[in-house]
Amino acid sequence: MLGSITTKSIRDHWTTVLLAGVGIGLLFLMSMAVYQQVDVSFYYELPAAMLEAMGISEALGGVTGIAYGALFNFMGAMVLAGVAVSIGASAIAGEERVGTLDLLLSNPRSRGRVTAAKIAALLALVVGGGVLYLIAALVVPAVLGVDRGGVHVVALVVHLAANALVYGLIAMAVGAWTGSRGAAVGAGAGLLVASWLGSTLLPLFDGAQDLARVFPWHYFSGSQPEINGLDGGDLVVQLGLAAVLAVVALVGVRRRDLRGASTGVSLVDRLRANPRTKVIADRLAGTVRVSGITSKTMSDHQTMLLTILAITLYGGLLQVPMYLLLPDTISQAFADFPDALLAAIGGVDLSTPSGWIQGEFLASIYPIAAITLFASMGSRALAGEEEGHTLDLLLASPLPRRRIVVAKVLAMLGFAGLVAVTTFVALVVGTRVAGFDLAVEGLAAASVLGVLLSLVFGGVALVVGAATGRARTGSAVAAGLAVVAFVVNAFLPLADNLAGYARLSPFHYFLSSDPLANGMAWGHAAVLAAIAALLVAASVLVFDRRDLRA
Repeated sequence: MLGSITTKSIRDHWTTVLLAGVGIGLLFLMSMAVYQQVDVSFYYELPAAMLEAMGISEALGGVTGIAYGALFNFMGAMVLAGVAVSIGASAIAGEERVGTLDLLLSNPRSRGRVTAAKIAALLALVVGGGVLYLIAALVVPAVLGVDRGGVHVVALVVHLAANALVYGLIAMAVGAWTGSRGAAVGAGAGLLVASWLGSTLLPLFDGAQDLARVFPWHYFSGSQPEINGLDGGDLVVQLGLAAVLAVVALVGVRRRDLRGASTGVSLVDRLRANPRTKVIADRLAGTVRVSGITSKTMSDHQTMLLTILAITLYGGLLQVPMYLLLPDTISQAFADFPDALLAAIGGVDLSTPSGWIQGEFLASIYPIAAITLFASMGSRALAGEEEGHTLDLLLASPLPRRRIVVAKVLAMLGFAGLVAVTTFVALVVGTRVAGFDLAVEGLAAASVLGVLLSLVFGGVALVVGAATGRARTGSAVAAGLAVVAFVVNAFLPLADNLAGYARLSPFHYFLSSDPLANGMAWGHAAVLAAIAALLVAASVLVFDRRDLRA
């Protein structure tokens, strides 16, 4: 029984962990491939506070210091910790919210043993994410022929995974005591961001260095494991804190009265029970329930959303102003780039502000982050509910299947708006700080087109999940098609006789019109929106006609 709970919990979340590992691996490959062609000494002229925030170690220097620092010390650590928070929040509070905790506890197993199985699943998933990071950290330099420069990769990944486990267990403990997944996510994500800020910024102020020890992030990055190797003391603190949080979660589940799936009767349900108000209540019920499905879907993915928003803010606020620190010889350095390498970053002139923004952020960080979010949402929208056996509850309500699809799509559109606005604000602030004379309309156009592109692949995941009932299949197909589409758009134009086929890729309608310079290409936006709409319509058709698994 416990083994099955652990296995099911792993099965429910392993796709998200896989996407996180593959996404960070691809970013690591791209960043190391680009920067090994350039003199990166200008990075180390950045203010100490900015280097600390980015996780870049001056002691390492060169390409390795930037790649391992930015991709693992900051972005990779944030992503894996964010995923752990989502898993931890779903472990107890998530099951309680959807009513499946009743089923688990109806078996002849104690609350403590069920919670222990959930903790074991979280540990296994975090370790799995760490293994994916380790593979990328070792394989990418070997493939590119880059000397790691003495980086202690294993130590870095071990501390990183222990850090993620701590925040996942914070979310699990809060969820165990409150039964609220929202509170669990808020506590885990809020402490994650506060801990990162506190541990990176406090050491810069005289007399405040010791205060950084209050934050768990300090025990991940404070000893600089990528330089000094495993720090036994810091690792003991990380694992000891994780053990304490696991005990807190166990105690919380045992001592609290858990909410059952049938407790509480809504006003609409009371009106429906009365024959005189049943007709009106039935009409109201559809709208109320659709709204509830949308809000629940958004709540289920809010940790990943916060992680993606943090990544876009990082790209807009930190990556964009770095152009000012480029050496005077950068134009010649970029002129020597191979055509294939330039194609991989959008074929732009990185010696110009707009080219730098497109190559360093819009053609790399932004689409990978956004596609990861919407592919996960699309794959889990229907197939995730079916695999988790919560789709039965949704379909038991007086709602046609297509209304459920619409509710899920509304959640994706809501998140799309948040991502686009956050990206736009980050780009506006970053370009104004750097003094770039780029039109606001162009920044808005690039932000919107990026979101439309990601919604296309979210639609792919949605329709595949609706057709197969398997979330893993939906996310895998979406990720595979995204990679193929990127390659088609990037490399086919290098051959004159194949250049026209690049129009078959959705990526062509993202940046080929140079939105930073020319503003919104409404035709391209219409193409992306139409593809996404057609995929949603297809998902409605296949979901409406397929026999679902009970």
